[in-house]
Amino acid sequence: MLNKEQLETLLGEAMDSGADFAEIFEEDAVSESLSMLDGKVENVDRALRAGTGIRLYKDLQTAYGYSNSQDFDELLALVKDLRTAFEGHREERISLEEVPVTDISPVKTDPVDAPLETKTALMREAWDAIRDEEEIEKVSVSLSSLRQKVQISNSRGRLVKDTRIRTRMGVSAYARRGEDRQSGFEGPGASMGLEFYEGGVPAQAAKNAAATAKVLLDAVDAPSGRMPVIIDNGFGGVIFHEACGHALEATAVAKDQSVFAGKKGMQIASAKVTAIDDGTIPHAWGSQNVDDEGNPQERRVLIKDGILTQYMVDQFNGRRMQEASSGSGRRQNYKYEPTSRMSNTYIDAGTDDFDEMFEGIEKGLYAKRMGGGSVNPQTGEFNFAVSEGYLIENGKVTSAVKGASLIGSGAEILMNIDRVGKDLKRAQGMCGSVSGSIPTDVGQPPIRVSSITVGGTAGE
Repeated sequence: MLNKEQLETLLGEAMDSGADFAEIFEEDAVSESLSMLDGKVENVDRALRAGTGIRLYKDLQTAYGYSNSQDFDELLALVKDLRTAFEGHREERISLEEVPVTDISPVKTDPVDAPLETKTALMREAWDAIRDEEEIEKVSVSLSSLRQKVQISNSRGRLVKDTRIRTRMGVSAYARRGEDRQSGFEGPGASMGLEFYEGGVPAQAAKNAAATAKVLLDAVDAPSGRMPVIIDNGFGGVIFHEACGHALEATAVAKDQSVFAGKKGMQIASAKVTAIDDGTIPHAWGSQNVDDEGNPQERRVLIKDGILTQYMVDQFNGRRMQEASSGSGRRQNYKYEPTSRMSNTYIDAGTDDFDEMFEGIEKGLYAKRMGGGSVNPQTGEFNFAVSEGYLIENGKVTSAVKGASLIGSGAEILMNIDRVGKDLKRAQGMCGSVSGSIPTDVGQPPIRVSSITVGGTAGE
């Protein structure tokens, strides 16, 4: 990576234009991915990534370029190209001062440097846990690791260095009964080293995946229509993330392309709902010491008791909104210009007992595990698959169902949440948007939505 004097020269050259801000994002990363099928290692892939992204902006105009080179002369040429986007001339001396960074997620065993034998043994733990289970015919296990070193400097004199280390295991279990085949998935991960997998994490992930697959072998077709739905904790929070979280990012809000734009201080959810995006949780999958603009991560209370209190704001979109950055600027790598993104986003724990949520429901759906789906960020309208669901009949959980989906809008679902449980859990995922794919946590306690449209294959 470039030294301080080189960075000061590049930033000074960038500001010798009409631009009023310049930023350099340098990255040196190693990623590794292993896969195993039925106890046999199939692939071991390792990738090295290094490069530099340079951004200039003035008022509400930006110019961004990147290079896989970290050579000073080549980057100087890139800066000179970018600054032609802004008319003007001035000489400005940039003096950088390195800002100390506190590591909230220290690592004991670097997953990238650990021996392959150690990592394959962890994957085999998952395989061994369910290999002999009846009706499980195939087990696929993956293990991915990342070590990303970044150096971020800007024309305001800020210089930040950070190292991000993450690891995640994915277990897919495939069950078969006759011609009926079903699958289940579990994907635990953290901003940790291999110590994350201590205490039986691989085996438990495999058992959870197998349990889902086998339950679906007995599932009946899901009904359709409007009904009460109880959405369980953990990955159930993906609905809030997709249908509401993206609409609270400045990426959409600043351009008035969000259903929640201009509603700060207004009630947008049931008074039961408090929602948080927290990038400071130690070792959490979506946590970072600083964001990808070099600003400290924060705990952002987005909704408090149903009232919209805060958006997730990056530096550039903050200009449109006349708000300061909330430490929400993120990007996949140096090839992407940063923008407002989520970190660890969840509905906070409430006070309702889980068992009492089912009382009074004559016909409803218990969505124990959520799958993927689609959402329109401008309207918040969504359609999400339920990967493991059960009928609720006369207040009791009865048959497992398959083919269920939840259809609605973020604004609607927030107002219809009438119960929020106590058992908050988070789950891991990858979030895609205009600045690439980034690791994020989703989460919630069990919640009850009083009325939502369920799509199913059994009809009304």
